[in-house]
Amino acid sequence: MAAAPAAEPRLEVIGAGFGRTGTMSLCAALNQLGYRTHHMKEVFVHSSAQSGPWLLATRAKAAGRPAREALAAALEGYSAAVDWPAAAFYKELLEVNPEAKVVLTLRDFDSWYASARDTIYAIRGVGLSIRPPWFRRLPPAWGGGGGLTDLTHIFAMHQELWWGARGPGGFAGRFEDREFARQVYEAHIAEVRRVVPRGQLLEFSVKEGWGPLCAFLGKPVPEAEPFPHVNDTAEFRGHALAERMRAEERLWRGVVVAAGAAALAALAALARGTLHRSS
Repeated sequence: MAAAPAAEPRLEVIGAGFGRTGTMSLCAALNQLGYRTHHMKEVFVHSSAQSGPWLLATRAKAAGRPAREALAAALEGYSAAVDWPAAAFYKELLEVNPEAKVVLTLRDFDSWYASARDTIYAIRGVGLSIRPPWFRRLPPAWGGGGGLTDLTHIFAMHQELWWGARGPGGFAGRFEDREFARQVYEAHIAEVRRVVPRGQLLEFSVKEGWGPLCAFLGKPVPEAEPFPHVNDTAEFRGHALAERMRAEERLWRGVVVAAGAAALAALAALARGTLHRSS
């Protein structure tokens, strides 16, 4: 019999830094050190398992309700979590993992803002504009669901958690107001410094490499492996994900059109047969 999922997420390392502060590089580094690390890319790669729990956790947080069960489902099997959406729940994750180490990735605000604006903020509009055909919105038992529906749930979470006017992430629908975004960014850093016990917090720039990170985590420095520097801006700018979503949407709309044409042809044939028999 398979073990029941944990009632609470169990993590050794919690990333509290915003997306686009070097979290992809940190994720790769933690994996090299032996952790199994959750990052936003996991939400897309495993969308059927990830989209529902993260949307539930987001809506629970916005409503002031506990999100532990949803977080446990989303993070089951991971020993570390960095980047959004997990970083938006760093306080909840630290509460149930009081011994966990917290890594706050830092980046100059102006550099961060330009990167976030051109990647994760830019693609959100594309994601929110795509809607599955009606039959993909049915319950899975009736043949609904699937990749496109999962992705729309992910982008709903994306919008509701940190960009939206009522989201708990702080940008309150005003990310395009650069100075307001600066206040949110700096207030988050100040809050992390206030909330996390001093000995459990590492403020880290990925430019610093292995040294500070390994010392903080009590891990030997990988002598033969350079610190990973992963830059995925080009992938975002190419909107590869958005193109895949559009392609699936076109495919299913084509199926609907073809099915509709076939149904009309069948009705026309039936009508002709009925008229022929009656004449």
